[in-house]
This record gives sequence, structure tokens and C-alpha cells, in this order.
Amino acid sequence: MNALKLYGHYVSILIRSQLQYRASFIMMVLGQAMTTLLYFLSTYFMFSFFGRLGDWTYWEVMLCTSCVHISYPIAECIARGFDSFRGQIRSGGFDTMLVRPRSIFLQIFGSQFAFNRLGRLVQGPIMMGLAVVNSGVVWTAEKSALYALMVLSGIVIFMSVFILGATLCFWTVKSLEVVNCFTDGGRELSQYPFEIYKKPYLVFFTAVIPYACAFYWPLLYLTGRSASPWCWAAPILGMLVMIPACLFFRFGVRHYTSTGS
Repeated sequence: MNALKLYGHYVSILIRSQLQYRASFIMMVLGQAMTTLLYFLSTYFMFSFFGRLGDWTYWEVMLCTSCVHISYPIAECIARGFDSFRGQIRSGGFDTMLVRPRSIFLQIFGSQFAFNRLGRLVQGPIMMGLAVVNSGVVWTAEKSALYALMVLSGIVIFMSVFILGATLCFWTVKSLEVVNCFTDGGRELSQYPFEIYKKPYLVFFTAVIPYACAFYWPLLYLTGRSASPWCWAAPILGMLVMIPACLFFRFGVRHYTSTGS
């Protein structure tokens, strides 16, 4: 409980500091919101031209896309400290964290909070509401619970990838561009049903970086394409990737040598 209270204190300080420059903050939020809006518009125009994506309708795809656009901004807000961890390594700020009598994870989570990224989050629930109404899915309490589980699983998996990317900084000092293939690239891939890609992609993003577990497999159940229990188990199993991510980060901490900054 003390850890949660301390984290809340960190977040309140960061939010107040970001709001000191309100014009800059508002423009950043609007810019983030416009990025997401332009994506939704481009997808709409694509479907208005082609009609369907395989046997998927626009609103069925939007069920998946809206889930991604809810999960990713929340994960980015919370795990921003890991996403920008290279700065702590290069400046020597991580050395300071190591001598404090607090959890390393708590300090990193509390070092950054991308409150302005919530501009991306605003439109996700709106698109979700429109998709729920227009997708043709018969919603039950069970399906609503599964959709909530998809969002939670997505948040945990995105955060896990941020942690894995941060861990590489212990050996590379700065983050590798390849990490963006699994953060931003993973977000882009996950917005569409994975069956439109080649099978190796589906296998990789199910068994290694389990984005398909969070978004694709449950989507099959929601749209009536599958009644397999795996559709429920997949998002739960996908969240387990957080365990090796945290263990790998602890391994990196034990083998960390300061940059001397």
C-alpha cells in the first residue's frame, strides 16, 4: 500500500510539472489526438474503397483497433519511464536510483508519466462504442468481460515490451531501433486481424511477443468465428510475458556497470 501511495505521489508531481506549461501541454495532447484521428480516417477511407478486409468488415476490425488504441496509450503513460530509460543510463540517473532505499521498478515507473499521451486515449473508447453498436456482435456479459480482458492483457503486454527494451540499454547504453519494431510496429500490426498476415507472423506474435493472444484470438470469439476455450485462455497466458520481462530486467540490473556519467 505504501508503494502505491508513493507511486501516486510521483504521478501527481509529474502531472503538476507538465501542467506548468499549459499551452505546450494542450498542443501536445491535440497533436496526439490528431495522429489517432488521422489513422481512423485513413482506415475508414480504405474500407470505403475496398469494402472488406478478407471476410472482416470495417466495424469488426474497429473492435480490435479500438482495443489497441485503449491499451497502448495507457501502457505508454504508465511505463514511460522504461520507454525513455536510455536517458537514465546515459546521464547516470540510474546510479542514483540504485542507492535509494526504494524498489527500482517503482522508481522507474514513477520517473516519467506521459500524461499528454492521453490525447490518443480519448478516441479509443469513442471508436469502441461505435464498433460495439455497428459490428453486429450480440453482446453478453461474457463477451463484455472478454473485451475488458483484451484491454488489460494488451496493457500488460505493451508494458512488458517496454521493460524488455529498457533492459537492452544495460548493454547498449541507448535503446536499439529494433525495439520500435515490437512497440510501435506491434501496435500497428495488432490493429488488424492477424490472419491477414503470413502464418509465421501469427505464430511469432502468439508464442514470443503475444500480441495475438491479447487481440486476435479473443476477437475470433467476439465475432463468432470460434468458440474455442483458447480464445479465453490466450489473453490470460499472454500477460505471463511480464514475468520473464521483469526477470530479464533484474538480470540486467545485476550485470549493470555504470557509464561513469
